Amino acid sequence: MYRFLLTPRWWGINLFVVLAIPFCVFMGTWQLGRFEDRVQTHEEAEKRPDPGTRSPEPLDGLLPVSTETSGRPAVATGTYADQFLVPGRKLDDRDGFYVLDLLRTESGKALPVVRGWLAGTPGSTEVPPAPAGEVTVTGDLQASENSGTTGVDLSGGLPEGQLGMISAASLVNLVPYDVYDAWVTLPASETGGADDGIQPVPAAAAQGSGLDLKAFQNLGYTGEWFVFGGFVLFMWFRLVRREAEAARDVQLGLAADAD
Repeated sequence: MYRFLLTPRWWGINLFVVLAIPFCVFMGTWQLGRFEDRVQTHEEAEKRPDPGTRSPEPLDGLLPVSTETSGRPAVATGTYADQFLVPGRKLDDRDGFYVLDLLRTESGKALPVVRGWLAGTPGSTEVPPAPAGEVTVTGDLQASENSGTTGVDLSGGLPEGQLGMISAASLVNLVPYDVYDAWVTLPASETGGADDGIQPVPAAAAQGSGLDLKAFQNLGYTGEWFVFGGFVLFMWFRLVRREAEAARDVQLGLAADAD
């Protein structure tokens, strides 16, 4: 009754099932591993001291930015050069923009420094000038933004002097010098205070260091892959049963042989 399993058509079906089920198990296990890695990273981050409470260190010693160095106070010395305004940024649910100045260090490389946040829109709000001469700044280190960062503007076409995303890649064609693949945000003690309206921008947690929506998406994908593997096995058994019943009906003379 089950000789049909050896026919060319069923060889193809059987091969698909034999390959599909291990693939689904592998993908489900991989997604589960990604979720467990995020849980472990979150637990390790919870055990570490708050990055902002640690002693400041020279910028170069904290690069490249990682989940461990993100948020750590970094010290850099240089002179302020070009200034850019980063529109569309919120602070406490208020609309405004970041004031970003490039600090040219002794190496010639520039560090993007977010001096603070201002309410309003660029062009209609007075921006306090950056300090002149050589300065030493201490700010919380942040990784370059990307397309998944909240608030970035990827539409392009911004007016001159404005920037949609804080990253070395977005600045490379705007300034004639190298830029660090990182940036810092200044604390309240260095922003200038409320006298000029500029407010400090809190450091954000490093991407991938917490149990965010993406982490639970990995868990959801785990379930989807295992369900799909179970569905493939269920459909195979159902097809086998239907084919066997049809073969039995032919043997009993209840149905004509399709061949």
